[in-house]
Amino acid sequence: MTLIELFTDYIRNQKSLVDYVEERKKMTKTRGEFNNETLLLAAEKLERLKEENPAIYKEMHELLEEYYDKDEGHFVEYPINFTKQILKLYENERATPERVVACYREGLDHPCQDAF
Repeated sequence: MTLIELFTDYIRNQKSLVDYVEERKKMTKTRGEFNNETLLLAAEKLERLKEENPAIYKEMHELLEEYYDKDEGHFVEYPINFTKQILKLYENERATPERVVACYREGLDHPCQDAF
């Protein structure tokens, strides 16, 4: 399994990014889109979202699946862009879960879905 396939599995199946970081350490090629610190921050933000806003947590994952269903040919980018959106959460008072999910939803209609 390649690194992006492993990452995609963890994102799509809502597995722990903390576990993903440990798993990718076992691989000889561990260069990915995000470093370990960034992934652990995303894991914290996902956990916070899940606890504080379970409906938006669920909607974010449903939207991810809509990106796959729409399939504009950028399947490698979908889990990366999902993670980028998660990383935006709670950065400032405007980075609310409601705004982030709205932005992520708007991306479905963007001509270049991977242009986040």
